[in-house]
Amino acid sequence: MDARTVLVLNGPNLNLLGERQPEVYGHETLADVEALCRETAQAHGMVVDFRQTNHEGTLVDWVQEGRAGIAGIVLNAAGYTHTSVAVRDALAACRVPRVEVHISDIHAREEFRHFSYLTDVCDHHVIGRGVPGYAEAVTWVAEHATG
Repeated sequence: MDARTVLVLNGPNLNLLGERQPEVYGHETLADVEALCRETAQAHGMVVDFRQTNHEGTLVDWVQEGRAGIAGIVLNAAGYTHTSVAVRDALAACRVPRVEVHISDIHAREEFRHFSYLTDVCDHHVIGRGVPGYAEAVTWVAEHATG
């Protein structure tokens, strides 16, 4: 990874995008999200390193890997948004622009989803804009890259 890289990280269950609760998350798949991110990054002269995991420690490792020397991080931590101090602490150690992204509006859903451990350690938030929110997040990183 280098200063042109946007690290796009996805947390648990996002591998089921398009199948799991399409009334909430839509019918696009994670492959569709990846294609959108790559296309958006390319339009800004950037490249995307796109990853998904269902494991908290792996997500922490990846955030730490991207903490410096890249354009920035786009993170949809999914369920870890509301539970993981470890992901929050990894993001806090980053010296690159960080964007929290959520496909659904977490503030309009169940009460437990209203709180995010990530909000105060991210520089920008794209919430409830569906899959196109990823393009907005990648664009924001491209416009604010310091890597």
